[in-house]
Parts: sequence; structure tokens; C-alpha cells
Amino acid sequence: MLGKLLTEQPNPASEGIDALSTEGILQIFNAEDMKVAASVTSEIPNIARLVDVAVAAIKQGGRLFYIGAGTSGRLGVLDASECPPTFNVSPETVQGIIAGGERALAHSAEGIEDDPERGARDLKDRGFSAKDVLVGIAASGRTPYVLGAVAAARRVGAVTAGISCTPDSELSRAVEIPIAPLPGPEVVTGSTRLKAGTATKLVLNMISTATMIRLGYVFGNLMVNVQPTNEKLVNRARRIIAKAAEVDYEQAGALLEQSGGTVRTAIVMARLGVSREEAEKKLAACGGRVSEALRRG
Repeated sequence: MLGKLLTEQPNPASEGIDALSTEGILQIFNAEDMKVAASVTSEIPNIARLVDVAVAAIKQGGRLFYIGAGTSGRLGVLDASECPPTFNVSPETVQGIIAGGERALAHSAEGIEDDPERGARDLKDRGFSAKDVLVGIAASGRTPYVLGAVAAARRVGAVTAGISCTPDSELSRAVEIPIAPLPGPEVVTGSTRLKAGTATKLVLNMISTATMIRLGYVFGNLMVNVQPTNEKLVNRARRIIAKAAEVDYEQAGALLEQSGGTVRTAIVMARLGVSREEAEKKLAACGGRVSEALRRG
């Protein structure tokens, strides 16, 4: 059964790769990697569905969860862990669960992936409920740990999605929103940390970033919810304000101080010529979206 999976098939392009020069090996990797982004294109409609569901859930107090084992779990945890520093959201908003827990991030815990009850239990331990959204991640689309979590999420009435790199996988059939980029067989047969892992990372980038954009944490293409907690971030905040408000760097620094260190407030203050209090009110009325606050004036 496992040997029939797309992710387990030998890749004709890399046959004899062990006899090639270093440059020859890398050329094959590069050529195969070029196929990955294209494989994601056909999945954009389903990724968009998931983003819209996640945005609606978060607005209602729900959370977005990723769950996986091995490489898939590590990628989910990585994406979730990047949301707080990038968008200044609570660590509770986007969460990653990996089979075997935190230790599995650096040490193999592959045996746990065969336990569906453990997946369900790990999800329950996070207080998962019907208002949350679950994304199961499994390159093969058949990991019992992930399938157990998906089944548990569906029992409580939550929306479920699945990311796999195998056509018509068990995971895709188990969820409401299947996402299945198909980058093809790996350069090293069965090593899904390669093309499948890259495809998964691209999809996760889209999910979390598009969700945060839709929630108003980006204005134009600027990270307007950055928190200036060190010198580097103060510099970034000033540059963002300067760009968005069309002021010079010194003026941006003054606006940042006047706004209480809040980039979004500083931008609205400058663009609309209002006080900090008025800018905060306008943003609150628009759910924090700078573009909407400026549009309403």
C-alpha cells in the first residue's frame, strides 16, 4: 500500500544521482524544486476557502490549529511560531501540534504517528472546540495520528482541512477542505522533507500570511502591527510609518512616540491629521484595518 503512494515512487530524473558530481546533484535538485511552486497553483481555490474560514473563526474568538507528525508536524509548528513575532498576535491564535510534543522538534518520535487516539488526545488537551479550525498535515495523506485528530475535530463540529501531497488521499477524503499539491516523486525516494516538505511550507506561508492580511495586520505590503520592542524593530516601525504616511524618518519617529508606539495608530494620525485618541477610535470601528479607517476618513 505504502509503495503505491506518489510520495514513495522513485524519481527517474534522479536515478544514478549518487554517481554525479556535486554540481550535477544540485542541478537535479534545482530542476525538481522548480516543479514545486507550480504544483501549488491548482490548490489556490481551496487554500482561499481555508483562509476565509480561518479569518471568520478568529474574528469570532476561534483559533487556527496545525497538526502533524515528523517533518509535517515541524513545519506546522514553525509556521505557527512565526505568527506572534511577525504579526503581534497571541500565541494562542495560531497553534502547531507535533506528534511527540516539543521534544519531537529535534528528536525523532516517528512511532507516535501510528496512534490515532494520541492525535485526538493531543488536540483535546489544547481545548480544541467547534469554533476552532484544524489543518491536518501529512505528505502521504495517511498518517493515523493526523487522521485521529481530524476525526476528533469533526466530532465536535469544527471545520477541518488537510494538506497532503498524494492524489485522493485518505486525509483529503476525511476533511472538508482538501489541499493537495502534487510535486511528484522525491529526488531521494520517499524523503518527503524535500519537495513535499517545500510544497507544504509554501501552502502554510499562504494560509497564515493571507489570514493575517485579511485580519488587517498588513497595510499595502507593510507589517503594520510590528511592535517596536528593540532597536531593530523601532527602526523598522519608523520606516513603515515613513513609507505609509509619506513622511520623513524623523517625522515618523515623532509620530511613533505620539501614538504610544503603535504603528497603525501613527499612520492614521498622519494620513488623516487626527489625534491619537481619534485615530484609535477610527481603527477600533474598522476592526483595526488601516485601509478601511483611511477610506472612511
